[in-house]
Amino acid sequence: MEKREYNIVAETGIHARPATLLVQTASKFNSDITLEYQEKSVNLKSIMGVMSLGVGQSASVTITADGDDEKQAIAAISEAMKSEGLTD
Repeated sequence: MEKREYNIVAETGIHARPATLLVQTASKFNSDITLEYQEKSVNLKSIMGVMSLGVGQSASVTITADGDDEKQAIAAISEAMKSEGLTD
């Protein structure tokens, strides 16, 4: 299992466009990938789940990947978060 914490720096938090990119990125992998925020955990492959969390600026989130391609999944998601300006 791979686990990584992120601090969201984007002024708008994880809104529709970056959420869609994260879901698309996560969906490329076989691993089970979850996004945790304020003691709630959702499937990162579900746009409705991600949007339901309402992650805002300065939020601390944890992404966990569990499966045969977990390391690659976390690396790709980290890159997507940086490219969208969600983290620094």
